[in-house]
Amino acid sequence: MSGRPAIPEDLLRLMAEMGPRWGKDDLPSVSVRRMTEEFSKLHAAYPDDDVEVRHDIAYGDHERQKLDIFLPKTAGTGRPLVIFVHGGAFVEGHRNRTEQIYSNVTRFFARAGIPAINMGYRMAPETTYPGASLDIGTVVAWAHENAMGLGSDPGKIFLMGHSAGGAHAGSYALDKRLHPASGHGLRGLVIVSGRMRAEASDENPNARKVEAYYGADSAAMEDASPVNHVAADSLPTFIAIAQFENPLIDLHCMELAHRLAQAKRRAPPLIWLRGHNHTSGIAHLGTAEETLGRAILDFIADPS
Repeated sequence: MSGRPAIPEDLLRLMAEMGPRWGKDDLPSVSVRRMTEEFSKLHAAYPDDDVEVRHDIAYGDHERQKLDIFLPKTAGTGRPLVIFVHGGAFVEGHRNRTEQIYSNVTRFFARAGIPAINMGYRMAPETTYPGASLDIGTVVAWAHENAMGLGSDPGKIFLMGHSAGGAHAGSYALDKRLHPASGHGLRGLVIVSGRMRAEASDENPNARKVEAYYGADSAAMEDASPVNHVAADSLPTFIAIAQFENPLIDLHCMELAHRLAQAKRRAPPLIWLRGHNHTSGIAHLGTAEETLGRAILDFIADPS
């Protein structure tokens, strides 16, 4: 993992300047766009010929039901496999928001010797809850069927989601009503800055986008919230939050951690990313700042 770009001082200064205003003075979408642009430039300046990429593999009929596969150049067998689910506030976003974001996540894993899938999924208004989580279930099934051909063990599939993607991943992984008869098919769950509670309060600047996917009925949103489906037998879960989050997301993730700890009688692995914001927390994966990446790799190596 050596030889990756350091976050330059001017970008660190920008993060420090934007952080305390995140979700307050600026619209979240403006802040997200600026961070995406800056980290895309950073990743683009470094070669990526150490990873094999297979683009635009369809797993369904909808245009968004496609995935990209990222493979280590070195052959292997029995390796873990990671499925990554991007964010976008339930109504927008793309697995390839830019050429570098969010493929930086799956490239990070491939460079660490772990095959990874960057998946797209349907969004509102084209689908509503639980459509995106059902798409995840389809990709998990696809991964089981193809894991060995990718050099992976189908018993070592990890699901990772960011922002709204964390909500969709959390629903699939934690809500047994969404599992096929054979079970969720996962070894572990990684949530990075996930909106783990569906709610449309005045504090939430994305409230109308949440309603577009979940509907406006508060009882239905409560029933759909991943935090309300934690149980003692929930799969191993790793949680990461940034210091400066979109409003309420850090609270939702801490609630998830608390409920997991209560149910399992031990705290889940949890990391707080000092200086990072909702977007840099995921966009910096693949840089020389390895705190989050190393923690996730340690979790994948031993999720018990």
